[in-house]
Amino acid sequence: MKNIYKLFIAVICVILTGCNGYLEINPKGAIADGLITGNSELVDGFVTAAYAYVPNLGYAESHNPWMHGSIRSDDTYKGGGGISDQLPWHEFETFAAVTANTGNNDGPWYRGYCAVSRCNTAINLLRGLELSEMPERDIRIAEMRFLRGAVYFNMKLFWRYIPWIGDEISNNMEEVLATPNVPEDGEMSLWKNILDDFEYAAQNLEITPKDKGRITRIAAKAMAAKTLLFMAYEQDDRHQFTSLNRQRLENALQYLNEITAMEGDVVTLCEDFADNFLPEYDNATKESIWEVQYSIADGTNNGGRINWGDELNAPWWVPHFSCCDFHKVSFNLANAFRTDVNGLPLFDTFNEAELKNNYSDYFNRNTFDPRFSHTVAVPGHPFKYDATLPYDSTGSRDPAIYGYMNSLKEQVHPDCDCVLKPFYVQNSMNKRNIRYAEVLLWKAEVLIQLDRYQEALPIINKIRKRASESMARLKWDDGAPVLNYKISLYEDGINCTWTKDFAWKVLQWENRLETACEGRRFFDLLRWGALEKTMNDYFAKERTRYNWMNNAHFSAGRDEYKPIPQAQINWSKGLYKQNPGY
Repeated sequence: MKNIYKLFIAVICVILTGCNGYLEINPKGAIADGLITGNSELVDGFVTAAYAYVPNLGYAESHNPWMHGSIRSDDTYKGGGGISDQLPWHEFETFAAVTANTGNNDGPWYRGYCAVSRCNTAINLLRGLELSEMPERDIRIAEMRFLRGAVYFNMKLFWRYIPWIGDEISNNMEEVLATPNVPEDGEMSLWKNILDDFEYAAQNLEITPKDKGRITRIAAKAMAAKTLLFMAYEQDDRHQFTSLNRQRLENALQYLNEITAMEGDVVTLCEDFADNFLPEYDNATKESIWEVQYSIADGTNNGGRINWGDELNAPWWVPHFSCCDFHKVSFNLANAFRTDVNGLPLFDTFNEAELKNNYSDYFNRNTFDPRFSHTVAVPGHPFKYDATLPYDSTGSRDPAIYGYMNSLKEQVHPDCDCVLKPFYVQNSMNKRNIRYAEVLLWKAEVLIQLDRYQEALPIINKIRKRASESMARLKWDDGAPVLNYKISLYEDGINCTWTKDFAWKVLQWENRLETACEGRRFFDLLRWGALEKTMNDYFAKERTRYNWMNNAHFSAGRDEYKPIPQAQINWSKGLYKQNPGY
């Protein structure tokens, strides 16, 4: 559905009237209700408009995963041209000086409710049609409920407490204004609303839509499982893990089993890990369960529906890229890919190696999981699998502060026809929001937590086996490997003892290596109740490497979630409650 955004562009302006903070502004150039009602083609344009807004959620100050899930974790540094370049992100990555007025926090909230408004508008218009007028009506409603649920899911992870504006009240300003962000019965009602959207979608969507890019039943089941997984790890009012709800884990496992039962025909791992991060595989693999659609030169403004969320992340590497060197891989993450003599992770000693000012010796002395070279751009190594294009250290703007390693997964080859470089660098490669590998990891996690950890072993090994077979592109022209790769499967009683505790450690490790720099890390640590220890251990070591980390500290009971933006509290006239610690 790369071309879905071409349709009904004129409709889009109508929906903006539902954005949070602008609900009372009458639309200009709006289509009269009488022209819409009963017109299935025009109503379907509102569905297109909702889909078309999803790429906007990736804008640099919005829902793009690297800003929320990577730089706030131990995976990556902010990068860019020093501390003051996008200072709010520095504050969020060190958890220092964050307040309700910190920048780049209100934008994601605003854009989130713009997206919700488009979904609600489309749902209400669709419900006004008879099936005889639009046979695919319920499918389209399910698509909109999935998108709405996905937006709310992200916002729930960002701020914990958010006002649920459903389609039933979206046109009633009094009810919208009276909706608190903290429900009377607590956060579970928010989770249940999100889950209801995904479960409705799972019941009504198609497994294989005729239009590529539309939401599928598999995606809905995956998000229902992911929601139940987060719901299972219960928290108190200070965001601390209190208990594990086994019934929700069982419910999540049911969805996960339904997905894995279709392995082969509908879903499977790509043969090569690289295929997940190359534009020629957009909408073309069975591993990609849901990907956000981007396009270039499609007739819309600004060069197309291109990816603005990663536009700052290309190296500042003339003549290949013109800007801006954000999202730099941390030394901690690089070390996490090191392996021992048996080809297994260095769980307890991984971060003892020093990479700073020691690149040649570091790479010569260590062995690595192959996923390192798919994830990290390193000076002297091929850039995006091109042995004739070694990445240049001059591509780093401020290496004394952020080092030389760039996040590679979101990058494309500079000669790709999917690149737009007016100055900031955008590309049209789709964003894989759910991969089958993640579904397998969620299933392994649930099985371990349900004391069925032996069943998790072959699942995790399946992912490691794929990693071990993903080295065909990691070579120089003469066939020599770029690095010393060494990776082995876990063999109970041979190279490990597969207890529940060890299985849990492995699961957490594999999660990190498989999804590194994809914006998942912070939220995995949040779910597991592991943020405080992980982040403060990370900061303690990083202070020996960079003095800008001196003030970094994670405060339990506050930093698990962002502050409710002060602008939104003001808009609600004080109805919204602020999160603890702010």
